[in-house]
Amino acid sequence: MSWFHEWFLDPFIGFGFMRRALYGSTLLCLSACPVGVFLTLRRMSLVGDAMSHAILPGAAFGFLLYGLDILPMTIGGLIAGLVVAVFAGAVSRLTIQKEDASMAAFYLISLALGVLIVSLRGSSIDLMHVLFGTVLALNHDALTLIASVAMLTLLTILLFWRALIAECLDPLFLRSVSRLGSPVHFIFLSLTVLNLVAGFQALGTLLSVGVMILPAVTSRFWTKSVAAMCILSILSGMLACISGLLFSFHFSLPSGPAIILSAGMFYLASATAVMLKNTYLKKFISH
Repeated sequence: MSWFHEWFLDPFIGFGFMRRALYGSTLLCLSACPVGVFLTLRRMSLVGDAMSHAILPGAAFGFLLYGLDILPMTIGGLIAGLVVAVFAGAVSRLTIQKEDASMAAFYLISLALGVLIVSLRGSSIDLMHVLFGTVLALNHDALTLIASVAMLTLLTILLFWRALIAECLDPLFLRSVSRLGSPVHFIFLSLTVLNLVAGFQALGTLLSVGVMILPAVTSRFWTKSVAAMCILSILSGMLACISGLLFSFHFSLPSGPAIILSAGMFYLASATAVMLKNTYLKKFISH
């Protein structure tokens, strides 16, 4: 079993940066993956992608003023994400444009503005850090932020569990029978922004949405229960993080993309398994 110890345990036992990356990425899965489940149930998966870029100008502005300091970049990203969410919601409610279209418009504006702001002061290396993150360079402050966001997200989801599920199924009905309809929608968008900001510290703006969406859509292949989807997505996300970090360590690959590609492989494997099962089931029934 020496090979097992060498391949799977030694990287995390012998290197502090690998342990911090493991702690940070698995903590992120605890909150981001359930949020991803509700995004997919609402058919808002691409909205999550748009929101991941919406935080870029705020984080870039914090970088412009204070460099790679976690607190200004986090506060800036949070403010920018919430502003975009509010404005996109206002455009969709006060005009004929749908929310996904307004999100797409703000996504393009935010991405261009964020890259422009970073380029005013930083180099191409700084831009790559903001866009793709550095999960192997997580420090104590970043871990504290991710843990705090995970705790707040889980508590909020548990508190508004029934309302969140009701809005996924029929938001108009929820608004007609309860005053929680609009507040729950805004709370959910706030949780999305919070988790994207936390994911930004580890994976950057371009990859943070991957750990939110891919485990969620993978879990939906295997169960119809929302609670089971949340649990399965967390487990799938954590497994993707562990395998991605190990591949990154042993084969000198970029850690963030390795994690997202691991999650993507689990998705493709699940999709293939379900398609094969349905194909053979149809053949069996026809005979």
